[in-house]
Amino acid sequence: MVTLKSETAPLFNELPGRIVAVETAEVRPQINGIIRRRLFEEGGYVRAGQLLYEIDDAPYRAALAQAQGQLARANAAIRATGLQAQRYRDLVGINAVSRQEYDDAAAAAEQARADVAAQRGAVQAAQVNQNFTRVRAPISGRISRSLFTPGALVQAGQADALTTIQRTDTVYVDVTQSAAQIIDLRQAMKSGGISEAGGARIQLLLPNGSVYPVEGRLQFTEVTVDQASGAVTLRASFPNPDGLLLPGMYVRARLIEGQRLQAILAPQQGISRDPRGRATAMVVGKDNKVEMRQVEVDRTLGDKWIVTRGLKSGDRLIVEGLLNLRPGTVVRPGAPQQVTAGAPGGAGGKAESAPGGAN
Repeated sequence: MVTLKSETAPLFNELPGRIVAVETAEVRPQINGIIRRRLFEEGGYVRAGQLLYEIDDAPYRAALAQAQGQLARANAAIRATGLQAQRYRDLVGINAVSRQEYDDAAAAAEQARADVAAQRGAVQAAQVNQNFTRVRAPISGRISRSLFTPGALVQAGQADALTTIQRTDTVYVDVTQSAAQIIDLRQAMKSGGISEAGGARIQLLLPNGSVYPVEGRLQFTEVTVDQASGAVTLRASFPNPDGLLLPGMYVRARLIEGQRLQAILAPQQGISRDPRGRATAMVVGKDNKVEMRQVEVDRTLGDKWIVTRGLKSGDRLIVEGLLNLRPGTVVRPGAPQQVTAGAPGGAGGKAESAPGGAN
C-alpha cells in the first residue's frame, strides 16, 4: 500500500526530431570551365573566403584583355569627338558651318561618352567572371567530400554542387508536437494548474539512448499548423562544440513544458484497466474496506502515473495483490507500504501475511 500525497511534478514530452545545421551552403560554379586544382582537405574546417577550387581562367583573361582594349578605344574616340564638337560650336556662331553639322558633332561626342561608360561596364563584367574562376567558401564550417575532381568540366547553374559546407558549432533540432497538446498545455497554464518551466528547456536523447550533456533552448514555434499531420514544428538550438551532433541525425527531444502543481503521483502497478479500457485503482477506504475508483491519468513520470481525477492526497493505494482482490474486502494495514487481506468482517489487528493478500 502507498499513501498518496500531492507534490509538484515536472511535465515533459518526448518528441521525435532531426538535427539541422545552423548554416548550410552548397558550393556551385558561377562560370563554365575545367577545374584545375582543389585546394581544401575533405572533411576539414574551412573559413569564409578560403580558396576551394581553381577553374582554368585562360578564356576569361582573354575576355578581360579584349574589354580593356575596347575601353581604351572608346576613351580615344571621346577626345576626338569632343574637340570636333567644340570647334563646330565656335564656327556655327559665324555661320561657317551649318547648325545641323554642329548638332551631329555634339551627338557624336555624347555617343562617345556613352560608349566609354558601356565599355567600363564590360571590363567590370570580365573582371567578375575572371574572379569566379577562383571558387571561395561562402561560410565557415565543416566541408564535405568533393563531388568533382581536377579535370572535370563544370557549368554555371548546374544541378550538382561541387561540395557542401555546414556550420555545426551550434545546431538546430526540429521537432513536431500535436496542436491538441499545445492547446491543452496553454489552457492548463491559464487555469493555474501548471506553472511555466522558465526558459523552455529541452533535453536531447541520442540514438544510442544516452542523454546529451548540454540542455538546449526553444527558439520558436511555427505560426501555422501542418494541415496534413495536425502538428506544429518547434525549433530548439543546442551548442555542439565537440561536433557530436551531426546534421540529419534522428534524435528524441525531451521538452520540459512546465510543472503541475499539487499533482497526485500513483505507482503504475496500482493503476489497471477495466474491460472497457477505463483506468481504475483500488484504495483502502473506511473501515479498511477495499474501494474501486475510476481515475483519469495524464501521462507517466518515471514509474508513476500523474492522476488528474479520482484520487486525492491521503488516499491509500493498493499496489500489489490486485488479481484476487474485490471491492468490499476488509484488509489489515500492516508494515509501511503493505496491507494484508483479512477474513470478511474481521477486525483490524497487527500486521501479518496471508495467502493471496494485497499490498
